[in-house]
Amino acid sequence: MAYRDAWAYQERVHAEVLAGGRERLLLMEHPPVITTGRRPGQGKNILRAGDALAARGVELVESDRGGDVTFHGPGQLIAYPILRLGDHGFTVSGYVHFLEDVIVSTLAACGITGGKDPCAIGVWTRDGRALAKIAAIGVRIRRGGTLHGLALNVTTDLNFFDLIVPCGLVGRPVTSVQRLLAERTPTMERMKKLLAAQFESGLGILPERSSGATVSACPGGTPKPR
Repeated sequence: MAYRDAWAYQERVHAEVLAGGRERLLLMEHPPVITTGRRPGQGKNILRAGDALAARGVELVESDRGGDVTFHGPGQLIAYPILRLGDHGFTVSGYVHFLEDVIVSTLAACGITGGKDPCAIGVWTRDGRALAKIAAIGVRIRRGGTLHGLALNVTTDLNFFDLIVPCGLVGRPVTSVQRLLAERTPTMERMKKLLAAQFESGLGILPERSSGATVSACPGGTPKPR
């Protein structure tokens, strides 16, 4: 699903959730796109001009999420949880750490050891001798409801990250599940199921299918303090 279409879809679901509708987890992939967050001065972290991006089929979108510049593309698992934050006892920082925990647990199910960096939001893992970023997080909280979410590199073409300074972190490499596991890499459908299972474990989410995206609905349940 194209990034702008997914953003518009999130907005519709967000309105439904705030009106009392069921919470959802949207799982999808995007065509190649570079997005910026709300923080000023992020243009310096885009290393190629617009013409060069267009020549590689990469769209550029200014988003309203938190975080810095990042890339989305085929082979990257995108998760957009649309939740009522207060129903789960989350602070904003607690919610971000919960997303990190979900990613770490998903990677563990694949046999990859992921971890957090206290100086940089996201999830990191050992790739050779270096710590590399395997998943990025950028969220927005509006009227107590969540938008945007996380991006986990599964079979992503990592060459696209040469177009940017990923998340504004100079000298920090990126990696993917495929780079680490090679032929043992799970399919995207398997990765979606593993990620959804971690949300189910943490928030009581029940998997469900919907047109245009894989979704999970969060039924009412006991909020878990964070």
